[in-house]
Amino acid sequence: MTFNSYTFFIFFVIILGIHYSPISWRSKKVSLLLGSYLFYAAWNPPFIVLLWISTVVDWFLAKRIYAAQSLLYRRLFLAVSLTVNLGMLAYFKYGEFILQNFIDICGQIGIRYRPAHFSIVLPVGISFYTFQTLSYTLDVYRNKMRPWRSSLDFALFVTFFPQLVAGPIVRAVDFLPQCETERRANSDQFGFGLWTVVVGLFQKVVLADGLFAPIVEEVYSNRITPEFFTAWAGTLAFAGQIFCDFAGYSNCAIGTAMCLGFKLPENFRSPYAAIGFSDFWQRWHISLSTWLRDYLYIPLGGNRRGPGRTLLNLSITMLLGGLWHGASWTFVVWGALHGFYLVLERLLVQLPIAKWSVWRRQVGRIVLMLMTFVLVCFSWVFFRAGTFAQAHDVLLAMIGLGGSSANLFYLAKTKIAVSFIMIFLLMLAHWILASEKAQTFTVKVNQTPWFARSLLLTSMLLSIIMMPGKDRAFIYFQF
Repeated sequence: MTFNSYTFFIFFVIILGIHYSPISWRSKKVSLLLGSYLFYAAWNPPFIVLLWISTVVDWFLAKRIYAAQSLLYRRLFLAVSLTVNLGMLAYFKYGEFILQNFIDICGQIGIRYRPAHFSIVLPVGISFYTFQTLSYTLDVYRNKMRPWRSSLDFALFVTFFPQLVAGPIVRAVDFLPQCETERRANSDQFGFGLWTVVVGLFQKVVLADGLFAPIVEEVYSNRITPEFFTAWAGTLAFAGQIFCDFAGYSNCAIGTAMCLGFKLPENFRSPYAAIGFSDFWQRWHISLSTWLRDYLYIPLGGNRRGPGRTLLNLSITMLLGGLWHGASWTFVVWGALHGFYLVLERLLVQLPIAKWSVWRRQVGRIVLMLMTFVLVCFSWVFFRAGTFAQAHDVLLAMIGLGGSSANLFYLAKTKIAVSFIMIFLLMLAHWILASEKAQTFTVKVNQTPWFARSLLLTSMLLSIIMMPGKDRAFIYFQF
């Protein structure tokens, strides 16, 4: 069941009807919990057991962590929580990856190992809800919060359907207090929630699936070795697709929760207007980047143990962040490349050239933004390419060393133009929004005249309804 399906529309109408009916708040939370289980079961019902395991294990272990008088026992209970949650994640997400690499290593040293074939089905959203439940036990361990009193509230926190399968990753300390009193959206909140859902569907259906995805799939189809323009068109289109697809899901999740009276954290903040890579990761997948910062980078020592250790901690954090996205060495390289970017940025800011006044002017900031975006695009090649060989071909073409004259403009010129024009408009929109100091997208929308909002809303709805093409799952479902 996805946000861009008629099934979800019917499901959400029923959930809203129950949520705003004259029943007790506890009954409404029970209905939200059961609805969330139904939402998840639409993919693969048996995997609900994994949600139950995470819920029960972390609920009881957090209480034991809090009650333990000995640091040794606190650490032991935390280790059990980490083992159970990360163990399930490792088995289902990385089991085949680890086995295949073990087979390859055996082959390299002359050992022929051929295990019985087996296939592991990846439970949708396991990376997201694993990190979400871990935030609870980790915060209890760090004395950031006490164990929650209501098991119903905690179960709802783990399984709340709007963000269950693809984020944003919600912290227990932010969500659980919202369960104490009845959540009801007022008319303004409900209207803006629906508006946000429509924006998310427009990003997904019209931009990601309708405009960008066909170009990406044609360039990364392995049918050709792309030349310069084709490689750049496909990679720019993927930059647009991955943002519109994932930001679209986040907007649908935030808007859906808002209609129910709940607040979810912002997940994207004009990332393609970023100036540098520290800025990029404060704007892209914010709930993941802050999770990695608080629960990995800072516990490793952060920037408190000298420059060398800081650079090492950045590299480790981004390397594991890349592996979190998928069981493939291309994702590891993508994460390592962003780690390298962050390390290089920290070294460059110490040079005299970084102090030049030009970087504080508009033209200098635009140059830095473009440089950041280009390097982000180079990293996106590893994120999208199925193999290192394909990534190698695309990267060579992007620097003018790949492809052949026979493949010149293999991609239709209109599609190349669409890719370049749409990514320019997307970056322009990000730049405008990012340049409005202390103003969020919500504020900008609320400041727009009602007739302009109505016209834009109508246009987006018509575009969603009339957009041809096949339905595609949200990209981050695979993570």
